[in-house]
Amino acid sequence: MSKSVVQPNGWVALRLPNENLRVLQITPNTTISLGKYGSFPSNLLIERPLHLTYEVQEKRQGESFSRLRVVSGRELNEDILAETNINEESSANGETAVVAEDGEELALVDETGKVIARSNREIIDDSARQTLTTQEIEELKEKGASAGKELIAKLILSHTAIDQKTSYSLAKYKLLKERKFLRRFTVLPLDVVLLDQWLLEDRDAGKVLEMRPEMMGLLGCWADVHFGGSPIEGVIEPHGGRWMLVDDTGGLLVAAMAERMGILHREKDGEEGGEDGAKIQEAGAEQQPQQQQQQQHQQHQQQHPDTNGTKELHQQQPQSNVSRNHKKRPRKGDLDEHYAISNTMTLIHANSQPNLSVLKYFDYDGSDPNPPYPYHPLFTHLLPITWLQLVSPEDDTAYSEKPDEVAPEVLASWKPNRRGNYHRKRRRWARTRETVDATRAGGFSGLAVASTMDPVSILRHTLPLLAGGSPIAIYSPTVEPLEQLVDCFSIARRAAWVSSPPAEAEGKTQAELDQWPGTREFPLNPTLVLGAAVQTSRARRWQVLPGRTHPFMTGRGGAEGFLFTGWRTIPAEGRISARGKFQRKR
Repeated sequence: MSKSVVQPNGWVALRLPNENLRVLQITPNTTISLGKYGSFPSNLLIERPLHLTYEVQEKRQGESFSRLRVVSGRELNEDILAETNINEESSANGETAVVAEDGEELALVDETGKVIARSNREIIDDSARQTLTTQEIEELKEKGASAGKELIAKLILSHTAIDQKTSYSLAKYKLLKERKFLRRFTVLPLDVVLLDQWLLEDRDAGKVLEMRPEMMGLLGCWADVHFGGSPIEGVIEPHGGRWMLVDDTGGLLVAAMAERMGILHREKDGEEGGEDGAKIQEAGAEQQPQQQQQQQHQQHQQQHPDTNGTKELHQQQPQSNVSRNHKKRPRKGDLDEHYAISNTMTLIHANSQPNLSVLKYFDYDGSDPNPPYPYHPLFTHLLPITWLQLVSPEDDTAYSEKPDEVAPEVLASWKPNRRGNYHRKRRRWARTRETVDATRAGGFSGLAVASTMDPVSILRHTLPLLAGGSPIAIYSPTVEPLEQLVDCFSIARRAAWVSSPPAEAEGKTQAELDQWPGTREFPLNPTLVLGAAVQTSRARRWQVLPGRTHPFMTGRGGAEGFLFTGWRTIPAEGRISARGKFQRKR
C-alpha cells in the first residue's frame, strides 16, 4: 500500500483549527472523536490521501454518524485569492486606490467601494459590541449552521463595530472565530518533528528531556548521521555508517537518527531493502492458515466508503499490514549472524531492555525479540547493548553462558513449546554475542547522546570506541554538565597534560591512554577531543507587521537545552617536530 494514503492501523497526526495536534491510530470500524469539533467513523479516512483538509458535516436525517467533506485549496485560501483578484481588477481597469481620510492610515473596502474597516486605533470590546447573545449562538450551533461557516458569518455581520476594525484586526477576529467554531482538520503523515511537537505540548515533555525539534536537528547534524552506503561485497566485518547512541528519551533520538539514515519506515511491498537483509535469520514466524488468508484477501478486495456517502459506510478493512500473505524466509541456523553490517545504530542502555516506547508510532516493537517476517528495518539495524555488557561482558550471563547443544534426535522428541524456547535462547545468545563483540571492536562513525547521565562517565567508556575524526554530539537540558565536560578538554588541561603528564600515564601506550580511568585533575584524557564547545538554538515565532515586528510574547517555557560538540582525535606518538624554512617576521 502506498505511503501517501492513510493505512489501516497506521498512525497519523490531525491538525485541528486551534493549531493543536492529535496523534492517533486509525483503527478500522471505530469512531474518531475530536471533542467539540465532532466525531466521525474511522473508515472515512482509510486509504484516503494525506495532506487533505476535511470538514465534519452535520448528521443527515436517519443517520447516526457524521460525514466528511474535502475542503478544496481554493476554499482554504479564498480570503487571499479574493484580495488578490480585487487588486488585479482595480489595476486592470485603471481605478485609483482608495485615499485614506484625515486621521486614517488605511481603509478596507469591498467590491462596491464601500468602506468596511478603518484604521483608527479604538479599543473594541467584542462582548459588548456583539449583538448575538450566547443563547442565540448555541441555537445556531445546534442547528448546524453549515459546520460553522454560517455562524461565523452571522457573528461578523452582528458586530456593531466591524467597520472600526483595521484590516489586521478584522483578519485576527475572523481567525479566532474560525478556530472556535469551524470544524475542520488536516490529516498529516506522522514524522519525528510532528511527534516531538505533540510530545512537548500535549504529553509529558520531561520524558523526552524537553528536546525541541531544532535541538534534535542540531544533534543529528553535528553527529553527521546519514546513510553510510551499501555493504561492500566480500567484506563480512561491520563497516560503513556505524553510529553509537545513548538515548534516555524513550526512543525519540533513535527515531530521529533512523529517519536521517532512511531506516525508520518499512520498505514497500515488504522488501527488506539492500543487501543487509540477506544477513538476517528467519525469526520462526508461522504461516497463517489458508482459510484465514483467503478471508483477509476478500476483506482487502472490498471497496472502502467514500466521503460523499455513495457506498456502504462500515465495511470490513484489512486488520494489519503485517498480516498479509508474504513469502516465508527460509530458516537459518540459530547461531548465524542476525544484524546488518552497515548503516547500524548501537544503542547503549542501562536496563535489561531499552526503553523504545516512542517507536511504536513507527510500527516497531522493541520488546518483541522474534517479530514475524517481513522485518522492520530497525530489527536488523538497531543493536541494543547494556552498559554491563560494554564494560564487563563476562559478568553478564546473557553473553557468557552459551546454551547447551542438543542432538537433533533429542530435539525432535521434545514438545513444540520446549523446542521453541530452546531456539529462542540460542538466537538471543547469538544476537548478544554479535552485538557485544562488534561494539567492543570499535571503529564507530560518530556518537549521539541525549541522556541525564554524567557525560564524563559516558565518554570515559565510549570515546575509545570512536574512529579518528568522528563527531561527538551530546544533548543536555541544562548547561552545567556540558560546561564541566568542555573544561575536561580545555586548552589549559591539554597543555598541562603534554608538558607534565601525570605519573599514572608515564610509560603507557596510546591504547592504554585511551582507556584512561581518570583522576581528579584529569577526569578524561584531554588529548582525545578537539574543538570542544557548547551551543544552543531556539526557533521563535515572529509577528511580522509594519512597525510591529516582534517575537510572540507567549510561548512554551521549560528547559532551554544545550549541545556539546567535538571531534575524536588520535594523538601522534613520539616527539613532534616542525621542519622547513621559516622567516622571522620583523
